[in-house]
Amino acid sequence: MTEEQRIFDGLLFNPGHADLRKIKAKAHKLSHQYNLTFEDQVEEREEILQQLLGARGEKCFLQGPIFFHYGTHTEIGSSFFANYNLTVQDDARVKIANYTSFGPNVTIVTPVHPLIASERQQMIDQHGEVNSLCYAKPVTIGNNVWLSANVTVCGGVTIGDGCVIGAGSVVTRDIPANSLAAGVPCKVIRTITESDSMRYQPEFMGDCQIRE
Repeated sequence: MTEEQRIFDGLLFNPGHADLRKIKAKAHKLSHQYNLTFEDQVEEREEILQQLLGARGEKCFLQGPIFFHYGTHTEIGSSFFANYNLTVQDDARVKIANYTSFGPNVTIVTPVHPLIASERQQMIDQHGEVNSLCYAKPVTIGNNVWLSANVTVCGGVTIGDGCVIGAGSVVTRDIPANSLAAGVPCKVIRTITESDSMRYQPEFMGDCQIRE
């Protein structure tokens, strides 16, 4: 079993293993290259994302700067938008569905380190060798989700379709679909309903209309 497969199986793995370092080095380089481009360099950015991500739908826009730890472990759906300073530490798989948007400084972190300090420093791996080991938990974010500024999503979390996560939240547990949630740790405040429609906020609508 490869170290990468150990990640996907939820087992302890060695993040310093040469095979993993190679994947990460490529992702770090591509992330840096993306950050050196301007927004109007559309073709250059598309080419970089093609190499960087595991999968990507149509009409995606990543403002930049971005940072992906593995890149190939992340799949993004169509019509995705990310504001600046997106960080995805995708040791485990990260899946983001369609029409989902991120505010500035959103961070997704999948790795988990042992709580006991001595175990965090060194453990004995499957080969009987002493190494620094950790494990990772996947993250799944549904369709039509809005993550506000400075949201952190931790490993093992699923955010359901239609959710809105308030600014500065730290999401440590699953959030059911169509929830407004916020806080540290993030908790459901209430369900989003038709009464939240902008049609009931004429002070902001001006001469705009709801698309039926």
